[in-house]
Amino acid sequence: MKMSNLFGRTLRDSPAEADLTSHKLLLQAGMIHQVATGVYSYLPLAWRSIKKIENIVREEMDNAGAQELKLGILQPRELWQKSGRDEVYGPDMIRLKDRRERELVLPPTNEELITDTVKSVVQSHRDLPFTLYQIQTKFRDEPRPRGGLIRVREFDMMDAYSFDLDNSGLDLSYDRMVEAYKNAFKRCGIETVIVDADSGAIGGKDSKEFILITESGEDTIVLCDSCDYGANDEKAEFERLSNPMESPAAMERVDTPGIKTIDQLSDYMGVGNHKTIKAVFYLADSEIIFVAIRGDLEVNEVKLKNCLGVSELRLATPEEVSEAGLVSGSASPVGVEGFRVISDHSLRLGYNLIAGANTEGYHLKNVNFPRDFKSDIESDIALAEEGHHCPTCDGSLKTFRGIEIGHVFKLGISYSESLDASYSDSDGANKRIVMGCYGIGIGRILSGAVEQLSDQKGIVFPKNISPYDVLVVGLNTDRDNVSKSASELYENLSDNGLEVLYDDRHESAGVKFNDADLLGIPVRVIVSNRNLQQGSVEIKSRTSEKGKMVSIDSACSEINSLLESIG
Repeated sequence: MKMSNLFGRTLRDSPAEADLTSHKLLLQAGMIHQVATGVYSYLPLAWRSIKKIENIVREEMDNAGAQELKLGILQPRELWQKSGRDEVYGPDMIRLKDRRERELVLPPTNEELITDTVKSVVQSHRDLPFTLYQIQTKFRDEPRPRGGLIRVREFDMMDAYSFDLDNSGLDLSYDRMVEAYKNAFKRCGIETVIVDADSGAIGGKDSKEFILITESGEDTIVLCDSCDYGANDEKAEFERLSNPMESPAAMERVDTPGIKTIDQLSDYMGVGNHKTIKAVFYLADSEIIFVAIRGDLEVNEVKLKNCLGVSELRLATPEEVSEAGLVSGSASPVGVEGFRVISDHSLRLGYNLIAGANTEGYHLKNVNFPRDFKSDIESDIALAEEGHHCPTCDGSLKTFRGIEIGHVFKLGISYSESLDASYSDSDGANKRIVMGCYGIGIGRILSGAVEQLSDQKGIVFPKNISPYDVLVVGLNTDRDNVSKSASELYENLSDNGLEVLYDDRHESAGVKFNDADLLGIPVRVIVSNRNLQQGSVEIKSRTSEKGKMVSIDSACSEINSLLESIG
């Protein structure tokens, strides 16, 4: 492709409206175009990369024994109502009606439709197991789209689904998909870590995320510095440290004028936060929930929501707390009535703690759980943070930011039960099909690669997903000898199987070099009058500071050698 014919235009300046590096560079390189908030078109350069990513993912799925299909996009809302996820997804799922007032949805994922499709085919145990997948556009009405292709309302995703006779079969299918993911991401040139994750709206008993670590990521993960433990902060566990053991003392009310926060209380009483009880109030499906946790820890709202089994959870407003008769800043579960109390395990590891007295300006000393109060649910509802102790070894946890690129789930029989997908076993008994589901964000791989590998000059494409292998840069193409030699080299490289972009534009050397850096093509070939006088061209990788002079006749073989050396 000649750049004079290429659809798209590079920008000299970084777009002001973009916040993430990948968003800025993809816009600046003329690879994407914003249609609406959270909706983007792929222009030719980006689309070439997307197709290469799709093909890598497709090949790895095929190698794992999965079969490709394509499901319909418009789906009956009734399917989602049967599974219960119509309510779970709430406003995130786009709903519409056709001319006959039939209710339809644009799916954010496809567990319902694939289950309904499979149950129309599977009859006996002889029909199982198998895995189906597709690469298709999905829709999610994100409340806050951001970061270009990172969080959007319309996105391309590979979604796969395994169907097995039992849980042992699911384990095998799940492990095959994990290996397929590892292979695909490696071939795409990106580095990911695998962490335990919350299943969220998808459901299921186990799930893992593939996270591309980058400071601009919207997810927080914790990794142990001594073992392979890793988890999304929504799921992460940690070993709580116990306070020094003390003999329980008699509870005592103390005057604490103007004290509202844990830090204020700790300073006033001359103790650490670990010697206090923090009270936090939530509204869970319209019910006020009283949460108690040791003062040195924070509440993990995802864990709390899962513990309660509710659809909606948010912090109660000061007005809601006051109307419920609770005293914000001086509340504790001691003697409180009329509320469900949820306590964290950490309260069993503290002795003679300080808690609110449920009266403005007063607190209680020497509060001990469960001597002085009871909880309706005691669970792990604490947020794992930097420096906490690993739950599986003596190491410490470290936090990182990252982007979720892929997610795998063990669904079990939740969808086959709600949508009545069964098979008859060898004895004729009716059994539920055991399912797994697996997703990869295609556009996120493109953005993630840019986030992870770019430099101050622009994009640095991994060779396997770069739109082109080679960029031929002709300098002073108004000279006949340069134009002729560059065109011949372009044709020769193309004829030898390389994908070549030829910058034949009548632009200055500075503009062409800046665009070459911005576009990030792995190998650059510079054809200039000075080089041609020596019978040579200059080749260099995108990340090399200096190039190598090679003869025109050996250029093709030298370029292939350079490409082989590039990751």
